[in-house]
Amino acid sequence: MKKVILVGGMLLLSLGAEAQSSVTGYVFEDANGNGKRERREQGVAGVAVTNGREVVLTDKQGRYLLPVGKDNIISLIKPSGYRVPLNAQNQPQFYYIHKPNGSPELKYKGVAPTGKLPKSVDFAVVPAEEKESFTTLLFGDPQPYNLQEVDYFARGIVAELEGVQGVAFGLSLGDLVGDDLTLFNPYIRAVQRVGIPWYNLQGNHDLDFDAPADSLSDETYEAHFGPANYAFNYGKVHFIVLDDVLYPDPRDGKGYWGGFREDQLDFVENNLKHVPKDHLVVLAFHIPISEPEGDPFRDADRQRLFDLLRDFPHTLSLSAHTHLQKHDFFTREQGWRQDKPHHHYNAGTTSGDWYSGRLDEKGVPESTMRDGTPKGYAFLRFEGNKYVIDYKAAGQPQEYQIELFAPKVVAQGRNTSAGIYANFFMGSRQDTVLYRVDSGEWKPMSYQEDYDPAFMGKLHEWDYAEEIMAGRRPSNAVRSTHLWRGSIPTRLEVGEHTIEVKATDMFGRTFTQKGTYRIEAPKAVQ
Repeated sequence: MKKVILVGGMLLLSLGAEAQSSVTGYVFEDANGNGKRERREQGVAGVAVTNGREVVLTDKQGRYLLPVGKDNIISLIKPSGYRVPLNAQNQPQFYYIHKPNGSPELKYKGVAPTGKLPKSVDFAVVPAEEKESFTTLLFGDPQPYNLQEVDYFARGIVAELEGVQGVAFGLSLGDLVGDDLTLFNPYIRAVQRVGIPWYNLQGNHDLDFDAPADSLSDETYEAHFGPANYAFNYGKVHFIVLDDVLYPDPRDGKGYWGGFREDQLDFVENNLKHVPKDHLVVLAFHIPISEPEGDPFRDADRQRLFDLLRDFPHTLSLSAHTHLQKHDFFTREQGWRQDKPHHHYNAGTTSGDWYSGRLDEKGVPESTMRDGTPKGYAFLRFEGNKYVIDYKAAGQPQEYQIELFAPKVVAQGRNTSAGIYANFFMGSRQDTVLYRVDSGEWKPMSYQEDYDPAFMGKLHEWDYAEEIMAGRRPSNAVRSTHLWRGSIPTRLEVGEHTIEVKATDMFGRTFTQKGTYRIEAPKAVQ
């Protein structure tokens, strides 16, 4: 009898410990749409659920069991063929925040105490038709520093996308705001107007800067957007969203550094165990994993990430942060573990060059970026495990993909150091750009990393102005990674001549742009 009592006591202790150190619940089909699991609603088997590190699959009844501590966000990894509920602001609801004591006391309010775990933390899903051909929308760095800049973002970007059709969801690639976290809600209200489900990720200007550790730097972000690290599926694409801002910088405790904590990479590793190898894996973070200036990313973290992806032949990674547009292709020499290079797209931004430049007819800064890329956003179009990327310059027609620059007039028959320049916004070194004059022979333009002369002209407007201009002077130019040059023919008849440029991108698509210049007889020197 004593033995039975002892065993029973051990069982009770075990159950008590489980109740304190684990979380359980169900993923279920929400037939009536009320968000609550009811007796007749079926569980969904084989769905991944995570505590931010471990990842488990639901059993035949749709139940999961996960370890939990005092600071976890339990989140569903949405399976293909299902949708999750949205709140009134079009934010997907796929997580439960467990912070019994709430966030630590910081400048901005984080998560209020959540108290004791519910007996069952359940996640509602609804069957939905998800075609393997779909489109998503990408925003880089909205980054308003005040309410006026939220308004610029709303009128300059969001307004032309309100009611957009044929887009499954959107994703902002960090720097949702500019250091002032009270702007999270105005940002959310602005993006809500697009009218589609909207995901977010954390940037270096979205942090709790008074946090004593990196694991606590996302408290206010979590209160508004949920987990900073999560994943979901759509069609044959698996999306992994990660916070890659280490703050404070582990090297000296000052500023930030690009990289991941061990628990984040453990999450990626555990998550990828449940992803089919023939699916496209799209990773999204804020700081690019390339190193365009100095040492902005911890090499060991990038290498472990590459090691985890070694058996996935279809991959793409996305970032923003630089307020430039750039493509990188990682090879075995850079630590990639496959023969086919890994494509990393550093997207242009919706704030452009931080809301600088001339004001347009709506009173919104044109904000061309320092490499000559106009502010805008990108459409990521999927077909199974394949993709193409389209960049859309704000306020311009979709076909505007090249900015053409040439002198307005040159002297007939005289050699000139002036040239024809084509800034192909989505271009990279591996692309082909041709040009011709007056329907003549197509000739290759030479790729060069240089300052975009059209952007330099915008700077000169400010520097040579004799009166104060409305708005703010743009930042100084940086070398563009998508610029081509051709010589300008001068041995033609006097009059106007037509320039045509033809660019073929990495996806095999061709874009064109036209311009003109004038030839005049040389003026005699007196």
